[in-house]
Amino acid sequence: MATSKDFIGYISERFNGNELTFRPMMGEYLVYYKGKLVGDVCDNRLLIKPVESVKAFLPDAEYQPPYDGARPLILVENIDDGEFLRELFEKMYPELPEPKTKKKVNKK
Repeated sequence: MATSKDFIGYISERFNGNELTFRPMMGEYLVYYKGKLVGDVCDNRLLIKPVESVKAFLPDAEYQPPYDGARPLILVENIDDGEFLRELFEKMYPELPEPKTKKKVNKK
């Protein structure tokens, strides 16, 4: 089951800011916070990277793979609370790698 646009809209509304963006990827979505990849939305589930700050903030969180054969990510069940989401993403932001820059291709 692919993620619905309504689910993406719901998370966006709760977050209430432009720092959270979504990029479509094969029927699902990659989730970015301030330009850094934080996780995925798959099958109407918000799954985030298991960085140390998130593991400490959500010690009892469930781990689920976004799709068969993928590494498990942390399932965020409290998607109704925008302040909670903002705090979660702020905590994990310093641990996330900087986005990769695309190399420009010279066309002749």
